[in-house]
Amino acid sequence: MATSMLCSVPGPRPFGLASLFRRRPPRDAWEPVRRLPGPSAVRRSVAAASGPVIPGSHLYCLELLRKRDYEGYLCSLLFPAECQKSASALRAFNVELAQVKDSVSEKTIGLMRMQFWKKAVEDIYCDNPPHQPVAFELWKAVKKHNLTKRWLMRIIDEREKNLDDKAYRSIQELENYAENTQSSLLYLTLEVLGVKDLHADHAASHIGKAQGIVTCLRATPYHSSRRQVFLPMDVCVQHGVSQEDFLRRNQDKNVRDVVYDIASQAHSHLKHARSFHSSVPVEAFPAFLQTVSLEDYLKKIQRVDFDIFHPSLQQRNTLLPLTLYIQSWRKRY
Repeated sequence: MATSMLCSVPGPRPFGLASLFRRRPPRDAWEPVRRLPGPSAVRRSVAAASGPVIPGSHLYCLELLRKRDYEGYLCSLLFPAECQKSASALRAFNVELAQVKDSVSEKTIGLMRMQFWKKAVEDIYCDNPPHQPVAFELWKAVKKHNLTKRWLMRIIDEREKNLDDKAYRSIQELENYAENTQSSLLYLTLEVLGVKDLHADHAASHIGKAQGIVTCLRATPYHSSRRQVFLPMDVCVQHGVSQEDFLRRNQDKNVRDVVYDIASQAHSHLKHARSFHSSVPVEAFPAFLQTVSLEDYLKKIQRVDFDIFHPSLQQRNTLLPLTLYIQSWRKRY
């Protein structure tokens, strides 16, 4: 189907497939933030007679998000005031885990960092968080919202298994990875918002899968520059495309067909998630604002006829803050 459409229809292929202005924490907050230890710092208990405290830990999380997950940073600012710190803590926790794979030269070091976070979560639920700003904010979120430990551990376990530099064997394997990481993060975010609803959980599952697929697509140019390809092998084989085609940044029809099929799967999950819109409690909508950036990417890659290496796909959407704000005001996802 994809092949025939490419041959007969010039320009983008149709599939039905946008928040806040850039806000930063105050400048005078950066100095104490920069002095805070990272995940590899020596751990020590923060329990004291006056209670645990790490000055600037929330600002540390915000700055981490602003640099490493700008879209998540914008979304967290649109949460209800009483949930913003917890939401940003969860996103920062996700960033800490996500950047392990790209920041270590050996798998053993990556495993050590994952072990740090496993122990950190165990200590958080023993009311003894490590002296690390993200872990400290996560501890506060756990105490405030009684977050489910299983989801946190599932994210760590799945990220740990993904430390191997191997392509996904199938689109199903990529979806399973997304379910255990991105969807689990959304289940926790719903708990922060106080939402316990089956329809919201179903929507979160599909949005998380869409997020995982889009993230894999968006990272392809970066990974190819490091001579790595993680796109599902079954889709590549179906169209007769090899990993070398992506490493050489080929732009022929078969390569675009691979991207089209994968992007279409992400779009399908978005569409399915939105089918629950009328049944999902409005209180859950802040958790799903990331659909705006997902749809934005899918529209952009459609406009360039699924050329995954097109420079426009690497450019930040300057209207994203406004679009997010409008969607938040309209109570839509």
